Amino acid sequence: MAHNHEIRLCGFGGQGIILAGYIIGQAATVYEGVNAVFTQDYGPEARGGACRADVIISDQLVNYPYVENPSVLVALSQAGYDKYYRDISPDTLVIVDEDLVTPDRTAGNQLLTVPAWRLAGELGRVAVANVVLLGFFAGVTDVISPDAIKKSILASVPKGTEELNTNAFERGFAHAQETRG
Repeated sequence: MAHNHEIRLCGFGGQGIILAGYIIGQAATVYEGVNAVFTQDYGPEARGGACRADVIISDQLVNYPYVENPSVLVALSQAGYDKYYRDISPDTLVIVDEDLVTPDRTAGNQLLTVPAWRLAGELGRVAVANVVLLGFFAGVTDVISPDAIKKSILASVPKGTEELNTNAFERGFAHAQETRG
């Protein structure tokens, strides 16, 4: 039987959601040697509109490229959370930016929060909030190894930003370790 991880990331344009999904898919295929499918969806606005990145990771071929039952939902905007939260099962891990999303705590999902936007701001560039989030994701899930995600980040970010992005990943990963206690 195939072992699948379905990951949905959502937010608004300009937050790096699409790049984060790409990095996760690349980490799986290039650096871990498993199968992955990446799809993206975004509104007509260049920035500020809703966007979604879906990644399916499997040890077998992925025959259907769309996430149907996410094992992980990551939300960096309230609108994204509100739109996709209702479609998840009780065993979906929900990760939200604690400063940008007020989750519905009445549901039974495991909920983890990370101040990705704030931690990125402390590094001097809120634009790396998506990479902080990837570090946190690597630290709280066993979907992909932290090393594979870090390699994928470094292969995907603009030249000259490697140190900033490494620091952002490490900051998110450290926050995950504190969260897991």
